[in-house]
Amino acid sequence: MTSLFQSRYAQQWLANPRRDIIAGAVVALALIPEAIAFSIIAGVDPRVGLYASFCIAVVTAVVGARSGMISAATGAMALLMVTLVREHGLEYLLAATVLTGVLQIIAGVFKLGDLMKFVSRSVVTGFVNALAILIFMAQLPEFTGQGLLMYGLVAVGLVIIYGLPRLTTAVPSPLVCIVALTALSMAMGWGGPEGVLRTVGSMGALPSTLPVFLWPDIPLNLETLRIILPYAVPLAVVGILESLMTATIVDDLTDTPSDKSRECVGQGVANISAGLFGGMAGCAMIGQTVINVKSGGRGRLSCFAAGVILLILIVALGDFVAQIPMAALVAVMIMVSIGTFSWSSLTNLRLHHRTSSAVMIVTVIVTVFTHNLAAGVGAGVLLSALFFSYKVSQLLDITSTLSADGEHRTYEVRGQLFFVSASTFAEAFDFREVLKTVRIDVSHAHFWDLSAVAALDRVVLKFRREGAEVELFGLNEASKTLVLRIARHDKPGAMEELDGH
Repeated sequence: MTSLFQSRYAQQWLANPRRDIIAGAVVALALIPEAIAFSIIAGVDPRVGLYASFCIAVVTAVVGARSGMISAATGAMALLMVTLVREHGLEYLLAATVLTGVLQIIAGVFKLGDLMKFVSRSVVTGFVNALAILIFMAQLPEFTGQGLLMYGLVAVGLVIIYGLPRLTTAVPSPLVCIVALTALSMAMGWGGPEGVLRTVGSMGALPSTLPVFLWPDIPLNLETLRIILPYAVPLAVVGILESLMTATIVDDLTDTPSDKSRECVGQGVANISAGLFGGMAGCAMIGQTVINVKSGGRGRLSCFAAGVILLILIVALGDFVAQIPMAALVAVMIMVSIGTFSWSSLTNLRLHHRTSSAVMIVTVIVTVFTHNLAAGVGAGVLLSALFFSYKVSQLLDITSTLSADGEHRTYEVRGQLFFVSASTFAEAFDFREVLKTVRIDVSHAHFWDLSAVAALDRVVLKFRREGAEVELFGLNEASKTLVLRIARHDKPGAMEELDGH
């Protein structure tokens, strides 16, 4: 078993080295402006986001579960850090990042990643569509205050991205787009402080040194824990949620499985590393992951290369990277947005069941309007659960037969009895009918919760109050255990409790 794991792990590194390295280079270029932008959102120096992206990408490549997935600093995580940075400063953010990683490792150890099985396909589709919309919306501010040149270069970039693959796929078209537009901008003098185009360098100074080990300079006491825990918990939840959703999407894109609980551990180790090397918390990035997969990246080497090339670019080639026009990166991200959106989900609105479409639409709306992935997915999962509960409750069927002498009636119950179907069950009996014996056959039913047992209590006690003898039979072992433990109809004082209500 160990040798098989080692062989598979090595295959994930070495199966596609050329394409993985090229794809990693494309991703690294796209990571730079986003990492800087996310640092600005969080209220920290651009180095914090760039160092975090390097650490997280390299570490998840080694210890993560999903090969081909890109993890780095993200906007969803940055939004959760704003108040902590403003009120307590960078050192507490670094401590919160470390604690976030610890919580994610705990989640992985307890296999909380398995909870992904409760996320329906409609929620995943809504999550993907919402992210595509948010990625596109994030590019719109780049056009503010820019002239026709910006629009023209973005259009040229999109022509290169979508046109080049018709001629050759030897080199990823997004990389050609970035190099070509950068060369054109530098040749024409459009960038720089006096230029008419915004460049990567316009977003903030790039770091010129390697990250160093940095233990947060804060007191290690309960007061510190009280400050950082309320931020670390949502950071851990959002990080796990976005990473596992992205992993699910890559599973579909590459037709390969991944270990979700192990991914939680990998993300946790990566965030601990980021916090100890001066970076902020991060997670998987669907936009960069799609760039990676579309560029041919499939293995762990692509994510590792993205992190290493990112560091080389910002430290050794910072002057050149600063000249990359934002128009080139906007074109790449628009391509990501278009490629990420599930266009078939629009045509399927008429084909799929209305509840599935409603779940997808609600997930999109909540995510886009709150910019909170956890809120959107949470709303989708909750709505899916409500729809499922309602559908299951409709499968309850209760029929009855009356004896020839009109004194004995047998009710046959089929289906699932729980909080949604409990009222339907209780209303299916005629308590005004004068009977000597009522037999309730639950051989084809199952009692799931307190509400179902409480409904059974009311039915039995109401029949007894009308003078009928009630016989309950057919309980399966699980239902019998539940009924015997919490049912009240055979307990002393049960009738008084009914009359009291």
